[in-house]
Amino acid sequence: MFMNLYKRCLAKITKQVSIHSFVSELTRKYHKLHVRRELTRAQKKEIQAYYKQLTGHRVPLIWHKFLYSRTNEYSKKYIPLSLYRTELIGRMNQFWMMEAYADKNISEMLFPDVKQPKIFIQNLNGYYYADGRAITKAEAEEICRNLASAIIKPSMSTRGHGVRKISVQDGVTDIEGKTIGDVFDSYGQDFLVQEVIEQHEAMSALNPTSANTIRLLTYRSDMEIILLYAVIRIGQKDQVIDNESSGGISARINPDGTLAKYAYGAPGNDMVEKTDVGVTLDGYAIPSFDQVVETAKRLHYRLPYFNIAAWDFAVGKDGTPIFIEWNANPDLSQTANGPAFGEYTEHIIQETYKKNNSRNEYW
Repeated sequence: MFMNLYKRCLAKITKQVSIHSFVSELTRKYHKLHVRRELTRAQKKEIQAYYKQLTGHRVPLIWHKFLYSRTNEYSKKYIPLSLYRTELIGRMNQFWMMEAYADKNISEMLFPDVKQPKIFIQNLNGYYYADGRAITKAEAEEICRNLASAIIKPSMSTRGHGVRKISVQDGVTDIEGKTIGDVFDSYGQDFLVQEVIEQHEAMSALNPTSANTIRLLTYRSDMEIILLYAVIRIGQKDQVIDNESSGGISARINPDGTLAKYAYGAPGNDMVEKTDVGVTLDGYAIPSFDQVVETAKRLHYRLPYFNIAAWDFAVGKDGTPIFIEWNANPDLSQTANGPAFGEYTEHIIQETYKKNNSRNEYW
C-alpha cells in the first residue's frame, strides 16, 4: 500500500515537473518569434472553457499564443503539448510496447509487403545481420566495402539524429577518411545502412539533395483509421535530411494532394512561399498522395497497441509509395497544419480519456 502511494505521488510530481519544462521550453521559443501576438480575454476564456469541458482541467495558454503568433490563425482546438505528452499519448498508445516497436530495424518484419529502401546491413543489440541472417562485423564491413552512396542511421532515434549520407571505396568512407569499421564503431549498436532513395522527379524538384518526405498522422478509432493531417517536409539546399533541426521546412498537404501557400521552419524563422531552390509551394501537386494515405491506413491496422501513429513516406521514381519509418510517440505539426486533431478533436479527447494512462508507469 505504501509503495503504491509512493508511486502515485512520484508520478504526480514528475508529471508537474514535465509540464513546467514543456511550458518553459515553448516560452523561450515564443520569445524568439519576430511577431508575438497576445490572446484576448475572450479567447482565453473560450480556450479554458473548451478544455475544462473535455478534460476537467485548465491548460497552459502558451501553445495557443505561440501558434497564433506563428501562423496568425487563432483556434481553441490547438493541442497543448503539456496535455498531449502527459495525458493523451499515454492513453492512446501503450508506452511499455514503444521501445521494441520503435526500432527501425524491425520495419521489414512488421510491413514486409510495402516497398522500403534496400538495407545493406543491420546492427541489432550489437549483432550484425544481412538479408535476415546473422553475420560477423567483418562480413558487414565487406558488404559495405564499396558503396557509391548510402545512408547510415541509428535505428532507435528520431528527428533525423545521426542520419548521414556516406560513400565507401575500398573500405574507406568520405567521413573524415574513417574506415567503414570505424564508422560502425562510432554508432555503437542499433543502426542500419541502406540505399539512397531515387525519388519522383516532382519530389526531387522541391530540393534535390534530400529525400523530401510526406509525414502523415493517423488515429485509430475502433475499426476506422482516420487521417488527421498530412504535411510535406522539404530539406534545405545541399542538406541530406528534411528535418527542421537541419533547416528544413514543413507545409500542409491539402486533401486533394496540393500544397498550402506557406511552409514553416524552426521557431524564429519566417514562413516562406518558396523552397530554397525556388519552387513555389501554393498548389504544388504531390504525386501519388492518395496511394500514400491508403498505404498508411492499411499499415496502421497492424499496430494494435498504438492508436496514434506518424508515418514518413517518400515517393519513388515510378510513383510507388516508399515507406521510410513510423513513430509511436510522434510530435504534432500544428504550425504547418493547424490544430492536430481538427474536426475530430472532441471525439478523440473524449474517447482517449476513457482509457488508462500507460505513461504513469514511466514517469
